[in-house]
Amino acid sequence: MALLQWRKGKVIRIENEAPNTRRFWIEAADTKSFDFKPGQFVTLDLPISDKPTKRIRSYSIASWPDGTNVFELLIVLAHGGLGTTYLFNEVKVGSELTFRGAQGVFTLPEKIDTNIFFICTGTGVAPFRSMANHIYLHAIPHKKIHMVFGSRKKEDLLYYNELVELGKRMPDFHYYPTLSREHWEGEYGYVHHIYESLCKDKPDAVFYLCGWKHMIDEARKRILAMGYSEKAIHEELYG
Repeated sequence: MALLQWRKGKVIRIENEAPNTRRFWIEAADTKSFDFKPGQFVTLDLPISDKPTKRIRSYSIASWPDGTNVFELLIVLAHGGLGTTYLFNEVKVGSELTFRGAQGVFTLPEKIDTNIFFICTGTGVAPFRSMANHIYLHAIPHKKIHMVFGSRKKEDLLYYNELVELGKRMPDFHYYPTLSREHWEGEYGYVHHIYESLCKDKPDAVFYLCGWKHMIDEARKRILAMGYSEKAIHEELYG
């Protein structure tokens, strides 16, 4: 498949979401409606190297299609990372960015006829926020949706209040935030004990995994051990 053309976008808004994590709203310059499927990503070409292959960074779209030409990216500052250091230190409201997309196949099925588990850590919540809000806003028929989101501390629970509220409004959407480094009023520990408990009777399900590599590797092993097939597992790796 041929690569998509590079496009221009303008940063129109920046907000801090958590320590070292920011939300960037980008307006596509060449269209009045930026179309994409929830779960897809864009690739940025950043002026951080003379070598083209070392300039590109890809990020899942954290917003959902709304008929406008604006999309949101959720980006964490990576220690020593050239790309995120540039975005955090050099990019301001009004800055121009070069991007390609949207693209990717980490998307929802045409028909949601089985239970879905969104299992994520860190900024891996971004595509699932897009998917869940898209389902809710378009009243798409669905089975149970379980979002299991792991962070170290409560201050790192990205979109926390929004997802709590979505869980109150959206039928059969269940949000399970869990912390691994801080005791609080909610779940404590890694994500694995939550989905394993929910799947103890092995309901029909598909699993979407997005986040840190060690989490995805461990989740894949555990899901297969529960008796689910490879076809039931969809992955998007971060870092």
